[in-house]
Amino acid sequence: MNAHMSPEEFRRHGRQVVDWIADYLANIEPYPVLSQVKPGEIRRSLPAAAPERGEPFEDVLADLDRVLLPGITHWQHPGFFGYFPSNASPPAILGDLISSGLGVQGMLWVTSPACTELETVVVDWLAELLGLPAHFRTDGPGGGVIQDSASSASLVALLAALHRASGGEVARDGVTRRYTLYVSSQTHSSLEKAARIAGLGTAGVRIVDVDPDTLAMDPSRLRRLIAEDLAAGAVPAMVCATVGTTSTTAIDPVPAIGEVCREHGVWLHVDAAYAGVAAICPELRHVNDGVAEYADSYATNPHKWLLTNFDCTVAWVADRTPLLGALSILPEYLRNAATSGGSVVDYRDWQVPLGRRFRALKLWTVIRWYGAEGLRAHIRTGVELARELAGWIAADPAFELHEPHPLALVCFRPVWPGLSPADADQATMRLMERLNAGGALYLTHTKVADRVVLRVAVGAAATRREHVERAWALIREEREALAAGR
Repeated sequence: MNAHMSPEEFRRHGRQVVDWIADYLANIEPYPVLSQVKPGEIRRSLPAAAPERGEPFEDVLADLDRVLLPGITHWQHPGFFGYFPSNASPPAILGDLISSGLGVQGMLWVTSPACTELETVVVDWLAELLGLPAHFRTDGPGGGVIQDSASSASLVALLAALHRASGGEVARDGVTRRYTLYVSSQTHSSLEKAARIAGLGTAGVRIVDVDPDTLAMDPSRLRRLIAEDLAAGAVPAMVCATVGTTSTTAIDPVPAIGEVCREHGVWLHVDAAYAGVAAICPELRHVNDGVAEYADSYATNPHKWLLTNFDCTVAWVADRTPLLGALSILPEYLRNAATSGGSVVDYRDWQVPLGRRFRALKLWTVIRWYGAEGLRAHIRTGVELARELAGWIAADPAFELHEPHPLALVCFRPVWPGLSPADADQATMRLMERLNAGGALYLTHTKVADRVVLRVAVGAAATRREHVERAWALIREEREALAAGR
């Protein structure tokens, strides 16, 4: 029977783990980007029951290599272009390791003051780096909090919006009236899930038309929908504007949408999960136009493009009062002098779960290691590589580029002369499947105007120009082979 791991054993095995991670990141390119295993293959390679007696840690590491690595899709691979990046930089990994080592449960200020106060500092740092307004700072009427994901941030924003729209009725009595949430066809699916969880149901989600060219929400259609719902006795609760949609990185016109929200007193949530961090570069700060003047809440994901490993979403509110009103419950066992005195932040009141990890540590280590200059350089590299790729695509008559492409996502489709739209879409899907099966890169697809287009999301920390060039060469080669019937 193994006893608790001693400090010396932990030190020895910890070095093995850090060495393993360093070797993995240094030698990741030979792995196929997309896992090649079949469903159930990993499970069949593992014992059906837990071991009765403890095993050496070396056996765990051996099975990591033998069993688990074949089942990993390598998000840190320089050929990973499938989804928005999920950067896991070494400083962030080390920050997460420290967090795990401390084992902090930061639900209240008193349960670890450093956990709370470091979080208030880093969310204020990030707000300043992104050029967000002063009222989003923790020393203002609003403040920021680290959530696990933008999905949770959207849910929390909706709960706060419902609290404000109902005058607290929803918190007391549940959803007893018809409340409505406004999204576009391009809005992330997590908003519909949030509506279900909050009790609005799918029927409470109103889909606003988009501009057919930009795929951005149409503010005039939003105004008409809100007017229709008000006339029918509904209570418009929240509008979600997206800065950088998942399909194509379309950017909704936040200033115009904000004017509509202001006319009717509707909460405006800005979901900038992917694109928001780009505002760390002054020349890209336009992505957040209108946020300072109109947004009641705003969220972006350092765990996508800002070199901070998952999970780390930062969400801000302009006024914390509706948020605390919606989520604060204080049982006797959580009462303490600091909370009762009202001089501290208790982040349990800013999220759905009670418990919370010390996520601020990894964001803190990232900001301190890279500095603003290093973070800007990373964002600029992705944007420039995507710009070059878009230029290559636009210059090739065998492909059609989808525009606009404001940041580091490029959408396009091959041209298949002589094929019907349906057959052309099938050929595009076959092309993607062949590319992904090759192991050197990983792409995903979406639909624009009901036609299949391919997505290349640049942004992995290891991706360089040579990797984008290689991806483009493979795409052209495979498209030519398919067109020739090979």
